[in-house]
Amino acid sequence: MTTTYEAIEKEMIESLKFPNKEVLFDKDSIKERETDLNRALSLGNLEHSKIKIYFEDNISRKLVETTVWGVTDKRVILKKGVVIPINRVHRISL
Repeated sequence: MTTTYEAIEKEMIESLKFPNKEVLFDKDSIKERETDLNRALSLGNLEHSKIKIYFEDNISRKLVETTVWGVTDKRVILKKGVVIPINRVHRISL
């Protein structure tokens, strides 16, 4: 089964609604996501490299290609203060 993600522009993320529910179910996947986010942050700050973030809002799964500017314990921060809750991120492609 292939899961499809709708590609969207970073600027559209601000209009999305995010539930509080975690999208990943096992601790290993959550740990891997944390490691990938920290790597994406380093790439964004040092090399301004764009990465792909696969995430889910309250309607569907989406994909954005962008630079990560910051990571807190609950959010991924993108350019211009756009944020995605970490618990809604399925995976990151570096």
